[in-house]
Amino acid sequence: MDEPPILFFDGVCNLCNHTVDFILRHEREPRLRFAPLQGEHARRLLPPLGIDPEALDSLVLYEAGRVYQRSAGAFALAAYLRAPWCWLRAFRILPRAWLDALYRYVAARRYRWFGQKESCRLPTPEERARFLD
Repeated sequence: MDEPPILFFDGVCNLCNHTVDFILRHEREPRLRFAPLQGEHARRLLPPLGIDPEALDSLVLYEAGRVYQRSAGAFALAAYLRAPWCWLRAFRILPRAWLDALYRYVAARRYRWFGQKESCRLPTPEERARFLD
């Protein structure tokens, strides 16, 4: 059976939580599942793939046994969004080193710029089936 993709995100990061909210509003179809990097699914699925779930500096898209991080993860994620948001994938033509440098710059400052919560995001009752932890 086709396993749904999972977006792992920093569950206490306000920017990350707003990103999840944005995805839920703009997704083409409700296919993605969500799990905090601080949760059990991340601890179980990511280390065998070479990803440290305690390194909270990147979203991680787990799709068909592969993982995408930083700009590659953002572009892979954009494919699940409706237009015009999916068009952001056009920026993949830029050098990946530049895109990842920009990603790391924002990631290193996201708590300062956007703040953080004391605990992970709790899904609404309508969203609960899409969240794994």
